[in-house]
Amino acid sequence: MEAVPTESDKIELSEHELREIAGYAARCARRALPLFEQSLPADPRPRDAVDAADVFAAGGRRTGALRQSAWAAYRAAQEAASPASAASPAAADAARAASHAAAAAYLHPLADAHQVKHVLGAAAHAARAEELAAEDLAVGDLAVGDVAVGDLAVGESRPGTVAERAAGRSPAAGVGTLEWACRHAPPAVAAVLGRLPAAPPGGGRVGELMRDLDAALRA
Repeated sequence: MEAVPTESDKIELSEHELREIAGYAARCARRALPLFEQSLPADPRPRDAVDAADVFAAGGRRTGALRQSAWAAYRAAQEAASPASAASPAAADAARAASHAAAAAYLHPLADAHQVKHVLGAAAHAARAEELAAEDLAVGDLAVGDVAVGDLAVGESRPGTVAERAAGRSPAAGVGTLEWACRHAPPAVAAVLGRLPAAPPGGGRVGELMRDLDAALRA
């Protein structure tokens, strides 16, 4: 029998914080969208999910359509990962990032480690998509040399990020999504993470990326 949450399991979570987290997740996922759309340009489901998350973040209602957009992007990820698909290896994780962005609006105010996925899942999957596209695990590491905190505006990508290379631009020193996510998290992200247990174990490389980001944001 599933345990019923008690008052002691609950955490504070304001509507403003929930919207900030959803907007943050959408910005993280949007960085990886070109890696899906380059492989499957006719499939709008991941972009629709990210757009829906942005609408909620800007003050829209948490509707059934928002939840459905998360599931639709998840199904797009499953299809992209299918052996029968011609999509690139990065496409599935890019779509999963979009699914997590829309699902961020459904973060529950419970002291449960799995709720961390609602906060950081989009960033972790977007970073994994970048790694797969670059065929280089270092792309996801939290290290960007001499780039100063605050150098990038919210939503900005430096030339040379994987998304920009996918769009045909020449590579240069850039910032990967996980590093960007660490440097540009709004105050609500660290505040809410501080009320939650640490990110759970497991989850393969995506889980590792999420735990790295979680630890960095808490620090």
